[in-house]
Amino acid sequence: MVVEHRSVSRRPLVAVVSDIRTFENYTWHAAPHQYLDAAIRGAGVMPLIVPSFGDALDLDAILDAVHGVLVTGSRSNVHPGLYGVEATVAHEPFDTGRDATSIPLIRAALARGVPLLAICRGIQELNVALGGSLATEIQEQPGRMDHRAPVSDVQAERFAIRHPVHVAEGSCLAAIVGAGPVQVNSVHRQGIDRLANGLQVEAVADDGTVEAVSVVGAKAFAVGVQWHPEYWFASDSPSRRIFEGFGDAVRSHGAGRASRLQAAE
Repeated sequence: MVVEHRSVSRRPLVAVVSDIRTFENYTWHAAPHQYLDAAIRGAGVMPLIVPSFGDALDLDAILDAVHGVLVTGSRSNVHPGLYGVEATVAHEPFDTGRDATSIPLIRAALARGVPLLAICRGIQELNVALGGSLATEIQEQPGRMDHRAPVSDVQAERFAIRHPVHVAEGSCLAAIVGAGPVQVNSVHRQGIDRLANGLQVEAVADDGTVEAVSVVGAKAFAVGVQWHPEYWFASDSPSRRIFEGFGDAVRSHGAGRASRLQAAE
């Protein structure tokens, strides 16, 4: 069931990392509609877009104001220099302003126990933030399937649910969507290569591609998925449950923070 609109004042705030885009002679800091809609109607939270100004931002002030962080997907890729690989055309396009914002924000959120949901580029940023690396053009590797979107001008076709991932028994994700196979969409050409020491695998595709992770010993909900639950949250049960689980964690974090502040008064 999609979360019904509640009083705006009761919705906890969630920081959403922005992409930097240039068009119509302006530079924009923006986030795709689907993520914001899923945050509002799926998780029941109020998203706030964080401009990607890197170290010009006061991350402590941002995390003081919000109760969760949503790291979205994007057409751009994490710059390979951040995980010790020389950049090539195959790694492009880049958004270094986003890199300089999202990776420190992820680390700060985890350190403070702020709930985190990382999607597509987000799971890759999470892996890099904790010391892992990425592989590009994974469809060219032996034994790998083509994880790129189908060629189409219709977004619903590009984001169609089309292959299974296998959710590990006893994992954080299994508590949300259940263990075993779950059908997902696939819109990526990069993926996790060396898994960061601070992460554990929550789900894999048939070809071994890491499809979901969680942060080991996290103080709060901290999950990354390679697919796009935001696109089908209104009609697909596993997609909806991911956002509901994130929303529940955000509300729990907000309630805990409020209790601590009251106790300190």
